Amino acid sequence: MDQKNFIVAIVLSVLIILGWQYAFPAKHTPPQQQQQQQTTTQSSQPATSSPGSPSAPGTKPGSATTAPEPFVPREQALARSPRVTFSTPELIGSINLKGGRVDDVQLAKQRETLDPGSPPVPVLSPVGSEHPYYAEFGWSASDSSIKLPGPDTLWTADKSKLEPGQPVRLTWDNGQNLTFVLAFSIDDHFLFSVKQSVENKSDKPVTLFPWGLVVRYGQPPPEGTYVLHEGPYGVFNGSLKEFSYKDFKGDKQEKMSTTGGWVGITDKYWMATLIPDQKQKVDVTLKETGADANVKYQVDYVAPALSIAPGATGESSSHLFAGAKIVRVVDAYRDKYGFERFDLTIDWGWFWFFTKPMFWLLEWLYAQIGNFGVAILVLTVIVKAVFFPLANKSYAAMSKMKALQPEMEKLKQRYGEDKQRLNQEMMQLYRREKVNPAAGCLPIVVQIPVFFALYKVLYTTIEMRHQPFFGWIKDLAAPDPLTILTGFGLFHWHVPEFLHFFNIGIWPLIMGVTMFLQQKLNPAPADPVQARVFQFLPILFTFMLAPFAAGLVIYWAWSNTLSIAQQYTIMRRHGAPIGGKAKSVVAAAVPAGADGGGPAPVAGGGGKKAGKGANKKR
Repeated sequence: MDQKNFIVAIVLSVLIILGWQYAFPAKHTPPQQQQQQQTTTQSSQPATSSPGSPSAPGTKPGSATTAPEPFVPREQALARSPRVTFSTPELIGSINLKGGRVDDVQLAKQRETLDPGSPPVPVLSPVGSEHPYYAEFGWSASDSSIKLPGPDTLWTADKSKLEPGQPVRLTWDNGQNLTFVLAFSIDDHFLFSVKQSVENKSDKPVTLFPWGLVVRYGQPPPEGTYVLHEGPYGVFNGSLKEFSYKDFKGDKQEKMSTTGGWVGITDKYWMATLIPDQKQKVDVTLKETGADANVKYQVDYVAPALSIAPGATGESSSHLFAGAKIVRVVDAYRDKYGFERFDLTIDWGWFWFFTKPMFWLLEWLYAQIGNFGVAILVLTVIVKAVFFPLANKSYAAMSKMKALQPEMEKLKQRYGEDKQRLNQEMMQLYRREKVNPAAGCLPIVVQIPVFFALYKVLYTTIEMRHQPFFGWIKDLAAPDPLTILTGFGLFHWHVPEFLHFFNIGIWPLIMGVTMFLQQKLNPAPADPVQARVFQFLPILFTFMLAPFAAGLVIYWAWSNTLSIAQQYTIMRRHGAPIGGKAKSVVAAAVPAGADGGGPAPVAGGGGKKAGKGANKKR
């Protein structure tokens, strides 16, 4: 039975650390099958088939082995070409008239650091800067004799500034009686509306395929962990699919057709996402081109063919989201424009039905209290109050088990060499005292999805970024800045990366202490080896949580504190021994009459997939 309890404890810890999504990854269609489906679709309509996925510049053969061009400061890269500027309450930037690219987007309300004078966070950046990342819209044609606009095309703008309610129209004449138009509109937040049109002034019909793409140079350093997705993703035919950057190594591609949905590339807090016409069937490609220092990641769509008669104009409309993943803004776009499942651009996880309501409650608490950290503490109390009855059953079962420890020790001394007889006597003791050894585990299992959902809210949403708590915590989304290797703030030096594992802050240490105290209230494992392993867990999790966001660590420490108060109260009520030093320490730490909720979750919190490469369907 002790072995079984040990296995159950380990399994529960692994479930929290790796996540339910890691344990149960969704199956996805093999690339070979997707390629076969795409080939079948294209071959069935040879007359109007798309000429293929558009290619980003610099992806011709041989580019993978050439040395990358040296980058220049962002301002210098922007000055290389004429631009149409824009400024909204949320965005500042410009559209490059050379190529018609949206390649300069910065967040007006988000700074790179806590310093108010630090640069705005860049979402998209021009070619020539350190991390090029842009969106582009154009046309392709099966007829190679048609001159099409490309990355070096110089467009003519009818205005020098794009503002909400005042669109800008870019035009280009190809010299073959075809006039290409890109009309950009922008709202007060992060959405660009793009209308692509072609006026045919020739004497013969033309067939063109509008497309849009997002290209990112290089793989960015991950801001998160397996807890959330970063990289290419999208909703295709109603299902969310996610891909890691490594899924495309070796010039691999993913192709599919979809009606409705979107495709983009996401970071932890912001994204660049293409939203085609939701009523049209489009061909989508996600791919990597180049290699090593020249690697580029591209997501694109190709819309149905526009057959434009002489004297007529063909049009195609789409949208580009380039900005922060603010929940209320994303949900508003879904509802206003009918973007299919656009709320899934934010990684709510498998337990979204718990996670989203918790977020709305947390945001409401923040609006009432004015401090995000205090709102986290209050939300934790509310969640624990909801699970108070379940937690009571769990702790009552643990208390009964702890009360039996003296009898169990006697049995071990008497039958220690005879394991079979010892197990039989243990089971008789449990039956005689009406104690179920597994009774303390089931209530915890039931609470895992809810506590994971709360963890997911704190880890994923941008609303916690740069929010202060009290004292030295100025950013709840960043690790505790006062660490051991900096003398808790006395020494100002850059800690080498290989020492980060030992760079433990004050709040992770507090969390470790609360975990140790809570562990002392639980029945000790019968096996001495297991007991030593469990004694080591608080130290292990202290190191594991050191690099986590301070808001998460504060949540765990507070959750553990509430659990200690509740468990201590229940144990005293049941007359269970608390034992020696642990008793006096806990008794001194818990205020009179303290009452909490369920047990704190084991540190970690699950992710969404194994290796971030699995596809997920919801």
